[in-house]
Amino acid sequence: MNKDITIYHGSQQIVEVPKFGAGKTYNDYGQGFYCTESIELAKEWACPVKNDGYANKYIMHMDDMNVMYLTRGECNILNWLAILLANRKFDITSPVGNNAREYILSHFLPNTKGVDVMVGYRADDSYFSFAEDFVNNTISLRDLNRAMRLGALGEQVVLLSKRSFEVIEFVEYEVADYREYYYKRTERDQEARTAYASQKKNPQLLKDDIFILDIMREEMKQDDARLQSVIFG
Repeated sequence: MNKDITIYHGSQQIVEVPKFGAGKTYNDYGQGFYCTESIELAKEWACPVKNDGYANKYIMHMDDMNVMYLTRGECNILNWLAILLANRKFDITSPVGNNAREYILSHFLPNTKGVDVMVGYRADDSYFSFAEDFVNNTISLRDLNRAMRLGALGEQVVLLSKRSFEVIEFVEYEVADYREYYYKRTERDQEARTAYASQKKNPQLLKDDIFILDIMREEMKQDDARLQSVIFG
């Protein structure tokens, strides 16, 4: 990230002064202030119901901020999933699922101590359902990794520490018309589901697919070459 970035918070309210400690604890990355660098996404997120919302605009000064990227650098999709499992309630529908949850938390949950800002996928309805399917051993790691790139659901920038709240400045807001953005939000999510359902499996890749059951059975860890080949291959 640059030293200064522009971010937007989609909400049903105008939020001139974000308050540290005021967010819900069961959001994707825990309690924090959830933003995006895309004003279009912010307007969609501002309209979860058929009421107009607001895209609140801020400048954030990133000097000396400790930023954790959950989908690149040292982290990968399993670290993102572990963060979700630590904060959100999953619908565990398979016997494998309960063991999978514990295994992922034990082996892939990153150390977030001292993290000011976290950046990663937003677990909207479709993304969250893909994550649940993986934990329940229904889809492979390759499927999950590819699914996260469908529908352009975007990344979120989440302020977590008190220090991060002290370096954000409100600029202005724009109204999000629900007659446009409520339906755009729904369409974007549906596009991700449709694109996922229409994906064609490459038979050559099937033999190399890794499911959560394989990960547990083989006791794979963060730096396992087999995981790396699927995630980054």
